[in-house]
Amino acid sequence: MTATPTRSSAGASVTKPNLFHFTRLPRPTVDRAAGIYLWDKQGRRYIDGSSGAVNVNVGHGNQAVIDAMKRQMDRVSFAYTIHFESEPALALGHELAQRLPTGLDRIYFVSGGSEAVEASLKLARQWAVATHQPKRWKVIGRMPSYHGITIGSLGVTGDEVLTPAFTPIGKSMPLVPAPFVHRDKDNLSLEQRGQRYADMLEDKIIEEGADSVLAFIMEPIGGAATAALVPPDSYFARIRDICDRHGILLIHDEVMTGIGRTGRFLGGDHWNCRPDIVVLSKGLSSGYAPLGAIAATEAIVGPVLAMGGFLHGHTYGGNPVATAAGLAVLGEIDRLGLTGNAAAMGEVLKGELQTLAKRFPFVADVRGKGLLLGAELYAAAVAKTPLPRDHNANVRLIDLAFERGLIIYSRRVRGGPESDNFMVCPPLIVTREQIGEIVDVLGDSLQALADELGLPVNS
Repeated sequence: MTATPTRSSAGASVTKPNLFHFTRLPRPTVDRAAGIYLWDKQGRRYIDGSSGAVNVNVGHGNQAVIDAMKRQMDRVSFAYTIHFESEPALALGHELAQRLPTGLDRIYFVSGGSEAVEASLKLARQWAVATHQPKRWKVIGRMPSYHGITIGSLGVTGDEVLTPAFTPIGKSMPLVPAPFVHRDKDNLSLEQRGQRYADMLEDKIIEEGADSVLAFIMEPIGGAATAALVPPDSYFARIRDICDRHGILLIHDEVMTGIGRTGRFLGGDHWNCRPDIVVLSKGLSSGYAPLGAIAATEAIVGPVLAMGGFLHGHTYGGNPVATAAGLAVLGEIDRLGLTGNAAAMGEVLKGELQTLAKRFPFVADVRGKGLLLGAELYAAAVAKTPLPRDHNANVRLIDLAFERGLIIYSRRVRGGPESDNFMVCPPLIVTREQIGEIVDVLGDSLQALADELGLPVNS
């Protein structure tokens, strides 16, 4: 697919773009979007089966959100938080506090997910210093995982492709295995496996020295790095107990899993799991403006403010237009019942994906909650044998789907250059009929992949 020529503000045709991005692949120029669809300049329609980067929770072109942003822009589009509070930021902070676990009522707004993770790490460290625990600085993450693309967030990310280039200018933190219990071959129950993976955290804490460990960061339900991995129920209570016994903060990265995506407001709400800090972004503004947040308890924030203030801040954090968008997004999630729709339509979509897995036996381990769903691609599903890395099966599947007008999401899920997956995460407004559209195109794309790579297909 070639890039669509566009025109500059002066009217000249731009055939050689000056922009560069994460990918070298040419992409069409987007023209408009509505609901779960986007159209390019050539008029071709695409189903947004990934909600952009799993962030467009209320769908494209929501007029209530657009109108709220316009009203705010008519009043004031920017006011620096050092100088002013803004009404939408105050209101959004209040609304979030009502929806979060009890006690997580101190809110700090940022510009996006990576910054939110970075801010959570800095808040945790400043809390340790303010409470006379200066030796605590290590933040344990998981392998594989993804927590952002800034230097600090990469430090707690488990990915052997993304992180090595930046190790000389950052600091890699300790990692423990993500709970891929479905790959284990033993005589334990799933609940016993969940406890075993949690106990790996305690082993790492002891190995590192408990008085040096500051926090443990995890996604309650996996994002791109683990393709919607859901740990056993037993994992969560054991993790909370371990953190409490060692005086370690528990940070939930809910950038992808929050704001109704999994059928609850937070992913952790499925287990009534209480973190010390929650990280939010993506669906918080549903892609209408750059916005993220961290939420923490007074026990953490109070000592930091008493010591002189939180040593963090970006120009656009708490922007009035962005927070007006976030406030309107929460209103639309409530008005349209989107958290409930995510739960209901997620069950429908999950069932359809499981049906596809029967047709295509190289697809297995369909998983997730709500409209955060994924599956893995295997050479041998029972043995959990990855496809050859040079097949680039996950990338090829994404391209085949895109060629057919469906956008899905993928990254490799073993923390390195092998093990393929895909994720299907449409906007929370998706209907049963639209799920049928998504599954039809995905099925065609999987058939094309099977034909290209010689993979088995059941009739």
